[in-house]
Amino acid sequence: MKSLIVTSMAFNEGAMIPIAYTCDGEDISPELVWADTPLGTISIAVIVEDPDAPGGVFIHWVLYNLPGGTASLMTGVPKVPHLPDGSEQGMNSFGRSSYRGPCPPKGQRHRYFFRVFALDQKVNIRGSTTAEHLKTAMKGHVLAEGYLMGTYQRVDR
Repeated sequence: MKSLIVTSMAFNEGAMIPIAYTCDGEDISPELVWADTPLGTISIAVIVEDPDAPGGVFIHWVLYNLPGGTASLMTGVPKVPHLPDGSEQGMNSFGRSSYRGPCPPKGQRHRYFFRVFALDQKVNIRGSTTAEHLKTAMKGHVLAEGYLMGTYQRVDR
């Protein structure tokens, strides 16, 4: 399987995610850019997850059916389930259909994986789709994938 190169102007691989993109700040999604999308890509999906959460993997964002030619996301994707380009936002572990930034328990530093998938079809699911539903629907259709990992530890205010 081919690898996508995922980057952001907001933070580098393994670096601390700036407060603006967390529950301690504006809680907006960071800009993401990916390269090396293979020919035949029909749609893009993004899942942001925290594998260090006390209760298991915690999902911060589920975004799918971005048009296949998409190579980036702007900062602050609107917090609505259906976006103008036809993409959809599924349900995160906070129970919302939008991005929700890092918010680990105080005193803990967690890792956040911004995973991007290039798919050979649009995903045919609607409504309150979870990351697990999306992963099941993507099986056998992932042409390439990549991720950007950032960390975050809450600040004392």
